Amino acid sequence: MASAGMQILAFVLALLGVFGATVATLLPNWKVSADVGSNIITAISQMQGLWMDCTWYSTGMFSCTLKYSVLSLPAYLQTARTAMVLSCVLAALGLCLASLGLKCTRWGGGRRAKGRTAMASGVCFVLAGVLCLIPASWFTNEVITSFLDSSVPESSKFEPGGAVYVAFVSAGFLFAGGSIFCTSCPGKRYGPPALIFASPDKLQQQQHQQQQQQLHPELLHPDQPQTHPEQLHTEQLHHDPLHQDQQYGGPLQPPAPDSRAGYSLQDYV
Repeated sequence: MASAGMQILAFVLALLGVFGATVATLLPNWKVSADVGSNIITAISQMQGLWMDCTWYSTGMFSCTLKYSVLSLPAYLQTARTAMVLSCVLAALGLCLASLGLKCTRWGGGRRAKGRTAMASGVCFVLAGVLCLIPASWFTNEVITSFLDSSVPESSKFEPGGAVYVAFVSAGFLFAGGSIFCTSCPGKRYGPPALIFASPDKLQQQQHQQQQQQLHPELLHPDQPQTHPEQLHTEQLHHDPLHQDQQYGGPLQPPAPDSRAGYSLQDYV
């Protein structure tokens, strides 16, 4: 099971992954215009993101246009939108569960409950990393394929922007944090195996048997002959050496008192 220090490290990595995935989802530079051939003089750079397209003009103006129509977008862009939003939601849920599953916190229940919560948070982080990695990879493949296509004019060629790299790094952070939290499975360390997986009825039956054995020890060995308390007391007296010496006048019997111990010198003067 992961230690408290490893869990804190995993929590920090997951927090960086959540922050990076959120920033990558909102950034408009998923792909930027490539500096090849003759460009338009009035525009310096063009950027396209998941939610808007932005243009930086040579005059210093910066304008963005939102993508209102979802159905008019290509399939890879629609998939990237959906996957990145789900990745952020799952990562945020994983942070909430991880805060309850950390060993250094007082809330979240006992050790076994904390272990299960930490493992659930690790699963959320891993799924969030997968959802963040898929759109980034698909988006990068589409941009590179379009760039290498000779039929696309040079003014319309783009290359991957900074948001794609942020998405890749965030997916790595989420994978690392989720993998550490997934090792927090409690297993069989926090109690006897027979008591952990036993049903309540079976536990009550075992407790009842233990109480009966304490009240009636003869139940432990039913084949041996039973001994009554009076017979047991007689046998103890029979085997007691002090009792035997006192009964038969043995060496342990105290000496008789001296008959001359009561006379003094004045009785003879």
